[in-house]
Amino acid sequence: MSEQKKKSGLWWSLGLAATGVAGAALFLLRGCWHRHMSWPIRVQEHSYQVCTGCGVKRLFDERAFCAYGPYSYDLQRLIAWDRARRARLGVQPEPPAEHRSAS
Repeated sequence: MSEQKKKSGLWWSLGLAATGVAGAALFLLRGCWHRHMSWPIRVQEHSYQVCTGCGVKRLFDERAFCAYGPYSYDLQRLIAWDRARRARLGVQPEPPAEHRSAS
């Protein structure tokens, strides 16, 4: 086997190993991927979901049925973020939903 093919194979192996190590490091540093979120929970005029793996919260839009905004462990911080976003966009807050019994 020629010297150039040996070097090429060595670089290929080192590159593959470095990619694997980088992927493992990214996984370890990233932590939870928040793939398993709870059913939406409503508090005051806001809905949110909780990651069942780590407990982080994220706001939830009931009309579009999707999560939005940043992740945070502090619900009050998320509500303040949403109020600031709505004020910046000029969106009026939704009126409180009427209370309905579970039965």
